[in-house]
Amino acid sequence: MNDFPSMKRLALAAACLALAAGVQAAETAGAPLSAAASDPAALKWMVGSPPPADKIIRFDDGSYFTFPQLRWSVSHFRQLMPTVEVSRGLGAPQPLQRALRSDIDSLRFTPLGAKDTMTWEQSLGANYTDGIVVLHRGRIVYERYLGVLKDSGQHGAMSVTKSVMGTMGAALVAEGKLDPGKKVADYIPELGKSAFGDATVRQVLDMTTGLKFSEDYADPNAEVWKHAAAGNPLPKPKDYTGPRSYFEYLQTVQHEGRHGEGFGYRTVNSDVLGWIIARVTGQNVNDYLSEHIWKKLGAEQDAYMSVDSTGTPFAGGGLSAGLRDLARFGEMLRNDGRYNGQQIIPKAAVADIRRGGDKRLFAKGGYDLLKGWSYRDMWWVTHNDHGAYMARGVYGQRIYIDPKAEMVIVRFASTPTAANAANDPTTTPAFEALGRLLLAKPK
Repeated sequence: MNDFPSMKRLALAAACLALAAGVQAAETAGAPLSAAASDPAALKWMVGSPPPADKIIRFDDGSYFTFPQLRWSVSHFRQLMPTVEVSRGLGAPQPLQRALRSDIDSLRFTPLGAKDTMTWEQSLGANYTDGIVVLHRGRIVYERYLGVLKDSGQHGAMSVTKSVMGTMGAALVAEGKLDPGKKVADYIPELGKSAFGDATVRQVLDMTTGLKFSEDYADPNAEVWKHAAAGNPLPKPKDYTGPRSYFEYLQTVQHEGRHGEGFGYRTVNSDVLGWIIARVTGQNVNDYLSEHIWKKLGAEQDAYMSVDSTGTPFAGGGLSAGLRDLARFGEMLRNDGRYNGQQIIPKAAVADIRRGGDKRLFAKGGYDLLKGWSYRDMWWVTHNDHGAYMARGVYGQRIYIDPKAEMVIVRFASTPTAANAANDPTTTPAFEALGRLLLAKPK
């Protein structure tokens, strides 16, 4: 592609299909609006038949992924782009019991790098929270919805999608259906000439592949633009000569460095895992997720995944789901893969996730706020004294599982800055403080 502006325009229109790393795709110059000032309900985006011209948000011009419009879009992706369903099936949902607590909003903690404390309630605004639910011993002890997200709605999970894919991958390994020591090309011969061909499945699962793939959105030559352009479901410009799907793009990824030498967070690893899952199981990841997890959880809502022009689900960040359904997913993991009266994924798969990966390799990734952490099966493992592990997505998406405190937190958000490092200081210590509270005062 010689015309960078047209490629950038194409990629911007599919930005959410490419977002998966701690990078910023679009944010306003200067200080962003506060959570209250950017409340999408108060700003009345897309209200009216039709909405006023200055309140319309579009997919094809990229406006849906600029701030503050993003705060509306993340709860309405299905309205803006093609998707496929993750069906919950026809059975009754598994109810979640409620035991709401009144002492959580006033919980105080100290943000990383700060001297003054903050309350849990204040952190909701600081993190532009759209919805948050806390389970303790499987019961809802806290639940809030803000902005335009309702309890009956779905919200973009962004790179939390990766951890869902990683869970399925770990389950297939534990079931003996996927050999983590085999080369990717053994499962996907089409990737034999790409950088993935001689990587092992384990290196893909733990993102220790050596790939030439930059997710620097400020660089017009970064591979992330080409990845986004390939995955964009809209018609390509007449002069476009690049890959036209995720599968086509993955075959073009080249080596940089050696596999297994360090952790490098790159979305394309999750795309490859999605391809491997589809090839091994004979089902696209949305259907496999539905049949083997979503229906068994007793989910109360269908989820959905964004797709490219060939209908391939975006395994790197395309999942949108209900808040409580992701809480059910987290609770299943907290209970060693068992939920709703059945063993949904093998206990060994959960144990592998919880053990974490190689801390030495993770340290090479340069995550200054995550000292002592590791990465395993596309989960971020804290190695703290509660044994917590986390799914993380840009703009503030989280699943946090604290085994010692018997706690699961799921948060949807729409922060003005994509990078997780921007909200980690007010996220991680808040979650840890709540774990300590529930452990000390279980009620």
